[in-house]
Amino acid sequence: MEEWIETLKAPLADYDWEPLLKSALRVVLILILSWVVMRVIRSALKQFEKQLMRQGRKGGESVMESQKRVDTLVNLLRQAALLAVMITALLMILKQVGVEVGPVIASAGILGLAVGFGAQNLVKDVISGFFIILENQIRVGDVALINGTGGLVEQIKFRTTVLRDLGGVVHVFPNGSIDSISNMTLGWSAYVFDIGVAYKEDTDRVTSVMREVGRGMKEDETFGPFMLEEPEIFGVDNFDDSAVVIKGRIRTKPIKQWDVGREFLRRVKQAFDEQDIEIPFPHTSLYFGEASKPFAVTTVHQDEPAGDSTSAS
Repeated sequence: MEEWIETLKAPLADYDWEPLLKSALRVVLILILSWVVMRVIRSALKQFEKQLMRQGRKGGESVMESQKRVDTLVNLLRQAALLAVMITALLMILKQVGVEVGPVIASAGILGLAVGFGAQNLVKDVISGFFIILENQIRVGDVALINGTGGLVEQIKFRTTVLRDLGGVVHVFPNGSIDSISNMTLGWSAYVFDIGVAYKEDTDRVTSVMREVGRGMKEDETFGPFMLEEPEIFGVDNFDDSAVVIKGRIRTKPIKQWDVGREFLRRVKQAFDEQDIEIPFPHTSLYFGEASKPFAVTTVHQDEPAGDSTSAS
């Protein structure tokens, strides 16, 4: 047994421990520095999260939707930053233990280049989705037009955005292919209306009746809370073939413009009927030509004998 111990002591006694201790110390320092950097990143991301939440509240976004959007962004940034720190620390540790990291980095670069060429559309979708969420262009629950297709935003992911239109059809858009976004419910919404009345009507009287209807809706317990202000009546906007068109707008809370607008039109129709204001409709005149001879028209009253009917020519 003593011979075995002496056999082990001989090479250990001759081994230079100083480089090993220095390398071990450097590895420990690298690990400590990595831990400190991770803590700093987490603290910075918390401050970034608070800043995004404040911006969401200023923009009128609900706390739930703000939290959902911010959590998605912060989690992605946290994962990316921590992954970068871990890879950097691993390469530094490998270098301290005598592993050449140059070939490893070169291999990783070639692999990343190959993956980038093969998945460039995927990378484009993810980057576009990141900025859509970061800039708060649309949110879940908004009504938006994406590439000309309108619908309710049901999901926003880093790769795709999902809309459901009025007919229930689900549209899935890769974020990298989105060319235009029109958000109809960001902050506030508006219902724009064009109401035509007959040429014989006094437009000042018509607009006064419309304002009265809007004032009544603003004071209504059901629809008033949805309206940000009384309807704006812009005035005469166009002369159509058979109508004078009056344009206006109702500013509402997000997604409430259609409910308020339909009720406003219903009440305007009732008010016009009560005030004998004519809403014109297309008329058709029959012309038989100048050579056509007059013809007799006979009107028969059901409650009178046939002999008392009146004839005109």
